[in-house]
Amino acid sequence: MSDQARDRDLGPRGSGAEWRLRPGDQPRARILTGRLFRSLVRDEHGSAVAEFTLVGILLTTLALAVVQLALALHVRNTLLDAAAEGARYAALAGSSAGGGIARTHDLISAAISAEYADDVTAGSTTIGGVPAIEVTVRATLPVVGLLGLAHGLEVSGHAAVETLE
Repeated sequence: MSDQARDRDLGPRGSGAEWRLRPGDQPRARILTGRLFRSLVRDEHGSAVAEFTLVGILLTTLALAVVQLALALHVRNTLLDAAAEGARYAALAGSSAGGGIARTHDLISAAISAEYADDVTAGSTTIGGVPAIEVTVRATLPVVGLLGLAHGLEVSGHAAVETLE
């Protein structure tokens, strides 16, 4: 009787049904020999499910990161446009820095949220020797949705001051 037949306790070596486990037989621990290990490594049953899951998670994360980047750029561009429009409004003849701040606040409140318009300042400056108005907006940099770093984003808009002479 061979060692394999004795180990499995399935009777003398034969073909067919003799090699199948019968009720009550105890399965023995398999030792991963070189040939068995290579055959298990080459066996790809179920690998498609695992690959699909891993690739799906990676692509979903990448897509969400792109959407979040687009949102952050949208907020930045909106704040920059509102600051520039506020500076142009404040630079008009007969207007003031307070009017530019109010205009900037209104534009940001209408486009994004009033929370992003909490810190708007305006001041006088010169650019190339020309008097100008500078409107600065400090707001939250969106990291997860619209939540993020407080005062992580600062943009400024400039406009030359108009005078009537």
